[in-house]
Amino acid sequence: MTKPARTKVLIVEDEPDIAGLMKHALERSGDLDVEIVGTGAAALKSVMEDPPGLVLLDLNLPFIDGIEVCRLLRGRAVSAAIPIIMVSARSGESERISGLELGADDYVTKPFSLRELVARVRAVLRRPSQVAVPERITAYKRGSLTIDFDAVSVTVSGASVKLTKREFELLCFLVENRNRVISRDRLLERVWGFDRQVETRSVDVHVGRLRGKLGSAGRQIETVIGMGYRFVEEPESAAALD
Repeated sequence: MTKPARTKVLIVEDEPDIAGLMKHALERSGDLDVEIVGTGAAALKSVMEDPPGLVLLDLNLPFIDGIEVCRLLRGRAVSAAIPIIMVSARSGESERISGLELGADDYVTKPFSLRELVARVRAVLRRPSQVAVPERITAYKRGSLTIDFDAVSVTVSGASVKLTKREFELLCFLVENRNRVISRDRLLERVWGFDRQVETRSVDVHVGRLRGKLGSAGRQIETVIGMGYRFVEEPESAAALD
């Protein structure tokens, strides 16, 4: 007789003792497989390589905190619908509301009962997915700038612009998140895969080169001092005059 498929649960927790207890409690019934990672970067890598059925996400993580991990997972098509239960010692109402508004399916405060945690995991797994997968952008055209994401093509005022792979990915990510400030760390994670041997200074260098190659359109990539970069979309009136 064929055994029923086991559901993978990813625990993102930097305290090994707590993670071990959670894993033991979840695997006792025999229908869940649990993987443990201790950092946000490791969580993002694991989800991209082998998406789990549910993520138990601690908020107090090194380098990339749980809030940022949740936001990144919700922003990617492959992980947008994966259930997320936040686990945190932050018990205030504002923290719980922020986590749920960001896209978490449930919020558990430390210290918690292992029996309650297992019950919450099973309750979330029984729910039908309510998260819509964001529509993939295939092209962008406004003012002098035209980008074909599939063809890996960029033109400014009709002239082709030759970009490296990194520069193209950097431009695309900024355009996809236009009019929003994107931190250097987030750009590093998205374009370089959060390789810790790559410094955030590399982001500044690539942005500078990208601006230069884009010519007049380069002014749309703004530096927000102390925060990061923002691609500012030209208003329709300005685009029509370009």
